[in-house]
Amino acid sequence: MFRGIFRYCFILFWAFVLVASCAKISSPSGGPKDNEPPVVVKSIPENGTINFTGKKLSVTFNEYIVLDKINEKFMVSPPMENKPRVFIRNKSLIIEYDEKLRDSTTYTFYFQDAVRDLNEGNIFDNFQIVFSTGPDIDSLSVTGNIYNALSLDPPEGVLVMLYANPSDSAFRKQIPDYISRADQKGYFRINNIKSGNYRLYALKDADNSRNFNLADEEIAFLEKPVIINPENNYLQGTPDTIKTKKLPALSPDTIIVLGEHKLILFKPEKKMHYLSSSSRSARNKLNYSLSLPPDSMNFEFSIQGADKQSYFIERNKARDSLLVWLTDSLLFSQSPISTILNYPFTDSTGAVVQKQDTLLMRFIAPKTPRLKAKTPPFKVISGLSSGNLSPGQKIVLSSQTPFRNPDTSRIRLYEIVDDKYKKVPFSISRDSANSCRMFLNARFLQGKNYIYISDSAAYSDIYGARSDSTGNRFIVRDNNSFGTITFNIINYEGNRIVQVMSGDKVVREMYMKSDGKAEFLYLDPGKYQARIIYDLNGDGKWTTGDFDTGRIPEPSSYFPKEIDVKEFWYFVEEWDVSEKNIKKLKSTVNRNTVRMNNQ
Repeated sequence: MFRGIFRYCFILFWAFVLVASCAKISSPSGGPKDNEPPVVVKSIPENGTINFTGKKLSVTFNEYIVLDKINEKFMVSPPMENKPRVFIRNKSLIIEYDEKLRDSTTYTFYFQDAVRDLNEGNIFDNFQIVFSTGPDIDSLSVTGNIYNALSLDPPEGVLVMLYANPSDSAFRKQIPDYISRADQKGYFRINNIKSGNYRLYALKDADNSRNFNLADEEIAFLEKPVIINPENNYLQGTPDTIKTKKLPALSPDTIIVLGEHKLILFKPEKKMHYLSSSSRSARNKLNYSLSLPPDSMNFEFSIQGADKQSYFIERNKARDSLLVWLTDSLLFSQSPISTILNYPFTDSTGAVVQKQDTLLMRFIAPKTPRLKAKTPPFKVISGLSSGNLSPGQKIVLSSQTPFRNPDTSRIRLYEIVDDKYKKVPFSISRDSANSCRMFLNARFLQGKNYIYISDSAAYSDIYGARSDSTGNRFIVRDNNSFGTITFNIINYEGNRIVQVMSGDKVVREMYMKSDGKAEFLYLDPGKYQARIIYDLNGDGKWTTGDFDTGRIPEPSSYFPKEIDVKEFWYFVEEWDVSEKNIKKLKSTVNRNTVRMNNQ
């Protein structure tokens, strides 16, 4: 009996195990990951259709799709007054519009990389639909590259436009005849163009108007019309957007494809006079700025009902900025303060007149803590915290509020010689343009150690705050701790500015009127680039472009190597600057650099 029960339990146990293993849920072993973009299986109308008169386009894919940033990426060339409606229905992409199409015109609907499959996000790159309302498909094209002025880096989000109308006003008031968008490397191509002469422009469109109607929009243009003809602009066949493959993403080191035309994008200089900003950043501090320097006109400030002794004014070098310090506590405790400004202003007729404005300047004080906080000391920054001073470098003393004259009896400067302190004579001078800055002047020797000591209350500001005691030990670095860059600049006649840069920051520059040696001493170890600005108008600075006068920005060029400066290291090399607007590019193929040359 017990044997029968045991046998029954044994069979029941293994039956349970077998059922449980069969019912176990597990992930199916799938095939390889889908890396293919969507494929078009049907298109109405077919790509390359002629004599098309419909109001709807439909493209069906072999799988479900999604649209990525379609409002930004989708474009029609020639542009329509009203953007078509684009949406997805099942596996089909639908485009609908009500606008009447132009006669005998080839239309291109660009999607760039907006079309992707639903599951893996594989991109259908450069997807476009082309048809004609006439008997022929226009088959000409134009290519080029866009670079930011001065930096020569490719900009983002720039439209490229062709106008058959040669008038400058067309760029300001009309939508273009053809339009496209430059890629992330600045390369552009406009296809399916009629033969003819065109004006070529680029625009960073701030208001989606598809024309240059805002004064601060960045633009680019060619000085001469572009001639588009079958001899050198023929586009072989109708673009086949069905047979395509996914293109690999461009890496930062990929060579830029060079097109036929080069456009330099710039922000036009301001021409309108107006008050560009006003602020009360602190209870006792007012700031005002103009769009342009006032030149011979007045830029004056006053406070209604206040004595002129209750404040003082600082102006920058260009005289287009005022910094007002309020010195009377009864005045700066008020909010608001009624201030009066007289400044140049461009009226509706374009004339520059003297304008007077009354501005209420408010300051919202932060919430007062329940416990009264101790008044913070007057903080003075000396720039000596690093412990190093370069030869010829001034010791700058700066603060957040204007200095009173310092008590020099509380300030000492010593040279340290064999652990002994040798007193060093010094003087302190004020910055004539900035009341919050002073200079400590002394004769410092390279390789020597020094200590700077200021006792408490050595410095104070005009509001009565006093400094704490402080001390800084520092050394004046000798020549061996720096590097030197020397260029022998050749093959250009005219004025030029030669700059050495660390990242985007200009660390040294010199002005040259002819070829010769440009030497840059006392450079800290690190990586540098060098740039030359071709100062065509001789004003000693880089000048941007002007659309109204047809002036393009002053060109620049970069030395074709990054320079790795080391201690006690000299770099000497010849620099041929005959070609303008060139900059080296890293490459992933078997070459070191590629220059961006004019075509």
